[in-house]
Amino acid sequence: MFLFDSIPWYSALMWLLVLGVLIGLNELVRWSKVAAYAIFIVLPIILTIFVWPTTAAAGSSTGTWFHWVKVYSALAGCIGFMLIRYNKRIAANKYALWFPPAILALNIAEAVVRDFEVAGLQGMHDGVFMVGGPWNYMNGIAGILNLVTICGWVGIFVTKDRFQDMVWPDMLWFWIIAYDLWNFAYVYNCVGDHAFYAGAALLISCTIPAFFLRKGGWLQHRAHTLAFWMMFTMAVPSFVSDSKFAVDASHDPTALFTVSLLSLLANIAVVVYQVRTIVVKRRHPLRDELYTHLAAYQAVASERPAPEGTQPEEVKAAPVG
Repeated sequence: MFLFDSIPWYSALMWLLVLGVLIGLNELVRWSKVAAYAIFIVLPIILTIFVWPTTAAAGSSTGTWFHWVKVYSALAGCIGFMLIRYNKRIAANKYALWFPPAILALNIAEAVVRDFEVAGLQGMHDGVFMVGGPWNYMNGIAGILNLVTICGWVGIFVTKDRFQDMVWPDMLWFWIIAYDLWNFAYVYNCVGDHAFYAGAALLISCTIPAFFLRKGGWLQHRAHTLAFWMMFTMAVPSFVSDSKFAVDASHDPTALFTVSLLSLLANIAVVVYQVRTIVVKRRHPLRDELYTHLAAYQAVASERPAPEGTQPEEVKAAPVG
């Protein structure tokens, strides 16, 4: 079983370049408000008026409803997170903290709908080769499980350093890995010939920063890198379909079944662990942070700024969990 057809050396190098550019652009918009405004507001307006109506028209590989909804929902996430990061009043509003899980859930739901839709398709559709089957339903269910295990958004905060990152301590490594497996399976199932870049490189480009550059910032990294990629691929769809660097999926039913099975099993494991935590720790999934007993949570939460009028020592002395 092979996920992809042959991967020539120049495509492997291009994969590394795409990965590096996505990580680099993410760092740029973390460092610079001007760059963030230009890339997430000004650039999409220009592309919407002058570029995408031609390059992402009906019949192209990015001309489906899904691509159009995905690019704008990713951009909405980026802009919403900027409002939380750069406006203290919004960041302090508890209702504003519903936006990050809501936009994340919307993005997952969009993909789940598309997975179920593709299950009945075979052959070329909208410029993409489809091999629908039971794996689409398996992965759609995995996506639903991934969505319902989103938790702990009440603990989201903005760091006080120059980055002003939006950090979510309860979004820990096991949920991120389950998401990555689900989302890769989604891309592999529904736009398989894009999966070498839009699946593997794109997902790793937000996972590396979440593990090594700003822990707890995965959702912010994910929104940024997804928006970068969607804007690019809608402007230059031939890059992943017809260019020298394109890498086709094998379209092997065994490969499709395997990646979806791994996705489903990983997300079932997260559900089981989360339910156990809720029961044993007696925590409410809509009101509490669930994983305060874990060292990974505590490492991220230690960066939480002290509330106004509170001494840092008082915060550190407060019990965890």
